[in-house]
Amino acid sequence: DGGGAAGGATVGAGVERDLRDPVTVLTYQSLAVFDDEQGARAARSEEPLLGQLHENGRALVAAMRAAGPITIVLDECHHLLEVWGRLVAELLDELSGATVLGLTATPPETLTHAQAQLVERLFGAPLRGASLPAVVRSGYLAPFAELAFLTAPTTVEADYIRGLAERFVEFRSDLMDPAFASTGFLAWCDARFVERRRTDTGTIPGVGTAEEEGASMPWSALERQEPALAAAALRMHGAGLLALPPGARIREEHRQEPSAEDWVALLDDYVRNCLSRSADPGDAKAVAAIRAALPSIGYRLTARGVRAAPSPVDRVLARSEAKTDGTVEILAAEAADLGPSLRALILCDFETASATVSASLAGVLAPQTGGAVRALRRLVEDERAAELEPMLVTGRTVAGAPETAAAFARWARAEDPSLALEVEVRDGLGYLRGAWTSRTWVALATRYFESGRSRVLVGTRALLGEGWDARGVNVVVDLTSATTTGSVVQMRGRGLRLDPAWPEKVTNNWTVVCLAEGHPKGAADWSRFVRKHEGHLAAASGEIISGIGHVDPAFSPYGPPESARFAASNASMLIRAGRRADTRLEWAIGEPYTDELIHTIRVRANRSTSTLATQNDPLTDIRARTLPGPTGAVVGSAERMRLWLTPGRAARTLAEAAGEPPIASLAYAIADALRDCGRSGLGAEAVTAAVEPDGTYRLRLSGVEQATSLVFVQALDELTGPIAEPRWLMPRFHLAALPVDRRERRAVVRAWLLGRAPHNAVVYHAVPAAFARGARRLEAFAASWNRYVSPGRPVAAATAEGEGILVTHRGSSPLAVTTALRVGWS
Repeated sequence: DGGGAAGGATVGAGVERDLRDPVTVLTYQSLAVFDDEQGARAARSEEPLLGQLHENGRALVAAMRAAGPITIVLDECHHLLEVWGRLVAELLDELSGATVLGLTATPPETLTHAQAQLVERLFGAPLRGASLPAVVRSGYLAPFAELAFLTAPTTVEADYIRGLAERFVEFRSDLMDPAFASTGFLAWCDARFVERRRTDTGTIPGVGTAEEEGASMPWSALERQEPALAAAALRMHGAGLLALPPGARIREEHRQEPSAEDWVALLDDYVRNCLSRSADPGDAKAVAAIRAALPSIGYRLTARGVRAAPSPVDRVLARSEAKTDGTVEILAAEAADLGPSLRALILCDFETASATVSASLAGVLAPQTGGAVRALRRLVEDERAAELEPMLVTGRTVAGAPETAAAFARWARAEDPSLALEVEVRDGLGYLRGAWTSRTWVALATRYFESGRSRVLVGTRALLGEGWDARGVNVVVDLTSATTTGSVVQMRGRGLRLDPAWPEKVTNNWTVVCLAEGHPKGAADWSRFVRKHEGHLAAASGEIISGIGHVDPAFSPYGPPESARFAASNASMLIRAGRRADTRLEWAIGEPYTDELIHTIRVRANRSTSTLATQNDPLTDIRARTLPGPTGAVVGSAERMRLWLTPGRAARTLAEAAGEPPIASLAYAIADALRDCGRSGLGAEAVTAAVEPDGTYRLRLSGVEQATSLVFVQALDELTGPIAEPRWLMPRFHLAALPVDRRERRAVVRAWLLGRAPHNAVVYHAVPAAFARGARRLEAFAASWNRYVSPGRPVAAATAEGEGILVTHRGSSPLAVTTALRVGWS
């Protein structure tokens, strides 16, 4: 280092295998040098790889041995989980004095067992760095927004999908016919999920005899043993095809139409456990009908049950021409907002998708649809996008509009006079030809792009989606089908580099999603969209949350919005894309943080009401202390309340008490109960609540461990949701609504002021499971309930009184709300 490294002098760096410089930067390929034929054998062989290296690779190993104690930094070390990993492991065994540091953004939990063993051998136990939000808030990465553009298939694509859907609809109509088989499909579902009779040997209803059948299986046991099947049954209930199974509770994921996966789960169970056990010839015909229908939704029936098969609908949605059209709209809006500062990256799976389009889709998808070349062509054809001088850059090709390609060739020759480049015009695009390699043209195209001469690069995720850096990238459009954590993290990372030319840089990450209503597989692209965002944190609506809620808090991971909402959603996204200053404020750059995950519950009223308001309400405690009890007597210190309540105030207090309790009151009750029974260090004071513009209430228990925050939201979810099979029930007494007539209203208020309470109505809530076991927990919950919500004592569901309550209240919801659980960052 010339003796100056310790004092801050620059350390020399090089790229030569002889390691002549103090710092040498090399690719993994520079070590893994095999002859082509030998390399193929090496990848399959279990023999040591070091001995099979080309002489260039062996020279590098010799130089590393001779260098003495060295430090090896392995960037993007998740790549070492392939053949390179075996080679590096052998190398490190030869370099006993080496210090090794591996860097990757791929989470350890995504590794297979074999990969985890290799990581342990190479590096030891992984150490987690700061989370992405922490790095953004600390100012080391650019803040960003996650956005989605929703599209429907083109007319030709939609007609094709509709044809497949009609076939399945016809089959489904036949399936619903009680005469479809000796045991009809709906009769089977009713016996399987509603009656749930079983024998000690596990005989399923409809298969064993009535004498063999025993007690009904608890729904909780079925959900635990066969979660996918249980979820499918509850979505069948939501579609009006099945009664609500006793003990079942409808959650957010069940409020969707049955998907292809649901139908497959149910049909697989029907075939294996009912039809295939029958000797009736009609049941064999039913099995044949199911076998013929399944390919239309991307499955096939085999001797071992239903298995996934290539889905033409899924392929159409993944590569729909409509997604490229959506990209044009995104770029037009981003260009209008950013002007000359726009630097957009569009990522595709392939350069050209023609090789992967099946013959059955030849008239549906154009040969290049879904590939980078087709995306470039669509941009060049649109006047708005063409002005951005888009260019295609892949491992094989550099192209653009003929004028753009010619301009780039002139610029490249000026940068490197040794280049001899020509432009070949073909099918309306200009392709650059010359004696150069991807190492040269990627570097040149990157500089050309960063200079603003081209404001859009189209490429493949294999080349530009990982390891490629351009600090100016401020828009990323994901057209890929990749959903693995590593790939998704890498693609998002392309736009997160800080830009010295724009200190206030904010990047918009777009995912384009194609959806087809009416087909069970029509939400396949939505499922990919959901997987892309699982576990990924981003800012939205004043908080940093995980999953697609950071794209739009109204989005559900369990199903897409209706197509009628696409236009409004896209308009909202385009508006949000232009509000980069707001996005930056949402990230709160420089503000303190704890870098912890915390669970959030979103509660939405099913009807217009102001009584669920979450603002801290000074009357909340008054309502609880002065509310009439089961016998009509006023509880608590009501006399003191009457000393300061005027008749007008009393009327307002009673009117409030006559409605639903504020949702915050229920949250306070749970928080205090968790604290009082020792499950949380904080109580109601740690509950934070906010109301979103659409009227949805967002609540969380802040300042506690992640596990405690999960218990809190799950308990609130149970408390507000339909009653299933709780161990305990809690009554909520509330006043009958005040009379409209003024005289009658005065009489009620006067009676209350004199200590004579009006008639009570009672609603029952399920005591959350967190408090249902153990006397201390149950008593803590009851005390908090009395403090914030209502007088009353828990009722055991196993008693005669409890059984009577369940008969009339099972399946009903004590509040007209729907809930959704999310994970946020603090």
